[in-house]
Amino acid sequence: MMSEKVVQSAMAIILHAGDARVACKEALDAIAESNFALAEEKLKEAQGKITEAHKVQTDAIQGETRGEESEYSLLFAHAQDTLMTIYSEINIAKQMFKIMKAFNERLAALEK
Repeated sequence: MMSEKVVQSAMAIILHAGDARVACKEALDAIAESNFALAEEKLKEAQGKITEAHKVQTDAIQGETRGEESEYSLLFAHAQDTLMTIYSEINIAKQMFKIMKAFNERLAALEK
């Protein structure tokens, strides 16, 4: 049976990462509407949430390296997969932000 600490850590990672995914999706929606101020705000929110999730993972890894007893947990592995997938989504959204903002600026300059 999994320890309560492992379950709590896994669920914290999943919840923070899920919140990051929601903010990332909202950022992408804002980018699609050329609302770059809102997109930037949502990307910062997503980054903050994914950082919270990453801290929980880092704490668990550091505990294991200090010799704290650990066990394999499918739930924790799922949480780590979720964290890394959403981290990648945020990185792609940041690139989309840069690309689309530059594109819009160039288009606005041409329209003058």
